[in-house]
Amino acid sequence: MVRTGWLAGLPAALAPQAGWSMADAPVQLNEPLIISTWPFGKQANERALKILAEGKTPIDAVEEGIKVVESDPSIGTVGGGGAPNADGVVQLDACIMDGPGQRAGSVAGLEDIAHPISVARRVMEKTPHVLLVGAGARQFAIAEGFKPAQLLTEGQRKHWQNWKEARQRKALGITKSHDTLALLVLAPQGHVAGGCSTSGMAFKLSGRVGDSPILGSGLYVDGEVGAAGATGIGENVMRYCASYQIVEFMRQGMAPEEACKETIRRIARKDPKGFKLDINFVALNRKGQFGAAGTSAGFSFAVATPQLSKVVSVVPISE
Repeated sequence: MVRTGWLAGLPAALAPQAGWSMADAPVQLNEPLIISTWPFGKQANERALKILAEGKTPIDAVEEGIKVVESDPSIGTVGGGGAPNADGVVQLDACIMDGPGQRAGSVAGLEDIAHPISVARRVMEKTPHVLLVGAGARQFAIAEGFKPAQLLTEGQRKHWQNWKEARQRKALGITKSHDTLALLVLAPQGHVAGGCSTSGMAFKLSGRVGDSPILGSGLYVDGEVGAAGATGIGENVMRYCASYQIVEFMRQGMAPEEACKETIRRIARKDPKGFKLDINFVALNRKGQFGAAGTSAGFSFAVATPQLSKVVSVVPISE
């Protein structure tokens, strides 16, 4: 459940009135709304707002917003400086999706390219495909003019070496989570778009692909309804097509926050782990409503409009 204290920072048009909930919030189609996962999403949101203010497209806003985080080596879970796999190699995943026409592009297991979100966009716009992986994705990126780069930072190399040494001393399961960036844009006139970018689970098996580049799992956008994005342990998201399910619940009339919660409850009813899933979601609809829910302690999301930009803490759902 989103803590109510953050609502004091909302503009009057979005602040709840007595006797009604965020599900009753007025439609906001005359100005953009952007939400994204984790505190580092705040800088991505602000960049995306600037891009929209310059008259560029929602897809431009998604790409440029996510690139801000991909470019920050201090963020060890996305883009350049992302966490390596078990072999010490950084393999990046990303997808991008545009509501009108359900256009989409994805890359997975991409090596040596710092901005997988931009390569995903090229896949969407310049190929008849949706998903390119591994060496083929890298070859396509280079053919499109992207320059190979060294992505493994010294800090991440040391983390990998420490992990290797610990694994040699004691058999370790790969359980470390990661903070995927999922960013959703609602532009004026109800144009919805979204993107997702990550380096994936730290020390994953080489070639492992999580939910982030998989449409319907890490991200789903429906131009008639809205969008949803995920972060957490990808295996627990992708086995249930969770982002698609959230959008479908919104299609049935649920507000975004409740759609996120009900999807988690539905997964928890089936999964042996119950609510111990480490899965978290953000969502928005074409009415201008937005929300989030998750099972991870410390999960938060960023929200931005031309009047505000802030990070919102989320209380983990456990029933």
